[in-house]
Amino acid sequence: MGCVYSAPQEEAAVARAAPARESSFIEKMKKTGRNIVVFYGSQTGTAEEFANRLSKDAHRYGLRGMAADPEEYDLSDLNRLSEIDKSLAVFCMATYGEGDPTDNAQDFYDWLQEADTDLSGLRYAVFGLGNKTYEHFNAMGKYVDKRLEELGAQRIFELGLGDDDGNLEEDFITWREQFWPAVCEHFGVEATGEESSIRQYELVVHTDVNMNKVYTGEMGRLKSYENQKPPFDAKNPFLAQVTENRKLNKGGERHLMHLELDISNSKIRYESGDHVAVYPANDSSLVNQIGEILGTDLDTIMSLNNLDEESNKKHPFPCPTSYRTALTYYLDITNPPRTNVLYELAQYATDASEQERLRKMASSAAEGKALYLSWVVEARRNILAILQDMPSLRPPIDHLCELLPRLQARYYSIASSSKVHPNAIHICAVTVEYETKTGRLNKGVATNWLKNKVPDENRSNSLVPMYVRKSQFRLPFKPSTPVIMIGPGTGIAPFIGFIQERAWLKQQGKEVGDTVLYYGCRHEREDYLYHEELARFHQEGVLTQLNVAFSRDQAEKVYVQHLLKKNKENIWKLVNEENAHIYVCGDARNMARDVQNTFYEIVAEFGNMSQPQAVDYVKKLMTKGRYSLDVWS
Repeated sequence: MGCVYSAPQEEAAVARAAPARESSFIEKMKKTGRNIVVFYGSQTGTAEEFANRLSKDAHRYGLRGMAADPEEYDLSDLNRLSEIDKSLAVFCMATYGEGDPTDNAQDFYDWLQEADTDLSGLRYAVFGLGNKTYEHFNAMGKYVDKRLEELGAQRIFELGLGDDDGNLEEDFITWREQFWPAVCEHFGVEATGEESSIRQYELVVHTDVNMNKVYTGEMGRLKSYENQKPPFDAKNPFLAQVTENRKLNKGGERHLMHLELDISNSKIRYESGDHVAVYPANDSSLVNQIGEILGTDLDTIMSLNNLDEESNKKHPFPCPTSYRTALTYYLDITNPPRTNVLYELAQYATDASEQERLRKMASSAAEGKALYLSWVVEARRNILAILQDMPSLRPPIDHLCELLPRLQARYYSIASSSKVHPNAIHICAVTVEYETKTGRLNKGVATNWLKNKVPDENRSNSLVPMYVRKSQFRLPFKPSTPVIMIGPGTGIAPFIGFIQERAWLKQQGKEVGDTVLYYGCRHEREDYLYHEELARFHQEGVLTQLNVAFSRDQAEKVYVQHLLKKNKENIWKLVNEENAHIYVCGDARNMARDVQNTFYEIVAEFGNMSQPQAVDYVKKLMTKGRYSLDVWS
């Protein structure tokens, strides 16, 4: 769902036309002898990764699988899957934002809602990827599972619910180890005993290559960074110049920053509340250390070509390219690797105990899961740390590049209004840096990369590949509707845009309703973000109320929810009598939950309702778009 552009519709339609390819997955499966199709709804690549693992598993049971992006196929063909013997459709569906489908599953979701097809010949299973800290936990997985059954399809294994707030990898493994026996029983097949450690890609090293044909970090089209053409989206990001990068906090150990990206001449349009996605680069010292430890010339130009010639995915990342480019721009080298990576790498450990340890962590045994959790996940060991701590493990770098997941775009709530800044997008972020249990210093990829982006004339160090993702987080249609904004820490970001926009509307002579902000930080003198701007807006009367909680400036901690309770009568009046819209932005795990519970209390007290009635009242506000969340965990 890239950006909205001002291009004429016909032009936009031409730009969006998909390349000609087989749109029937049934025909493709027949042609290539597959009987299991694993569709994925993926926003950050994890569901796609799980789908690939399941399709690869099929081989062990004498079945053949293929992973498929629902965006590339016509899913109304599901009613024809029974034409294929021993056929099964598996859905790995992530939930995005507030219970929404991922971008690539939007069309499938729309089709499911309208469909009245008879799917009685279809056998299916669903694994959902979600996060319990969010209100609509695994909404997409639950919906697909329920809707397929309603349309007559036969569920052959129970819905799996993965929780990224816990241990998503373990949830997946646990589901998968029970899923395959159910498949075997259903089709009367059994494991062939062949393990699935089969390379998916083959390495081709290019000794004599035209450097103009080599990818240097582009996401889609070769040379797209040198020769930029709209429309800009996830596959074709715009290179925005950083025109400002300033530290927002006056003290404390953290680094909070405000960046401004220039989007002049990009035709990119955005609205307050939208998200900007940026493609970061990994730290060059990490990349160099991986090259050193594996004794590789990182500037070797290579391609990894899919051994399955029928696959839509010819390469795991843009090829040909160098190992340096792949490890810098295309691969995730900082997150703890998933168990399938450890399993595949184990064969290269020359020390028997290290090999056994890797295999154990990748197994589904309770002891192995516990070891993986403590040694990899909780110790936050990335691939470099694992190589350093297992001296006998020296895999070929090309196999490592095949196994590592793709480096993903990072999303930030836009901290500006396009009415005031049509040619700029502002970001407010905090750099992530922490010491792990092994004493290593881990740094957040994107925030540390952004921190080093400086406005300069030679440009290269000031360019950020980006695109805009539309959101549902929107100011009320009528400016006279009051708004209550709750955003501690960097959760203030979208509200800076909202307040700018309300100030602009006021200047246009519009009647603007109450604009109420609840903001929180640790110390007034250290990390009060946008202090001067907020004071000015308050003084000018644009901000009707500025309520700030300084959590650590006194003995007992004070948070935004405490201030809400203090002003509960005013809150109830705004919500109940004046139809105010409520917005919450920031931490999902604690803050958003505490704030929501506070609203339940206020509604119960002043609306003379029981707890269940108050919960229902707040949920209705959400359904009507009067209580919106932009939260992360």
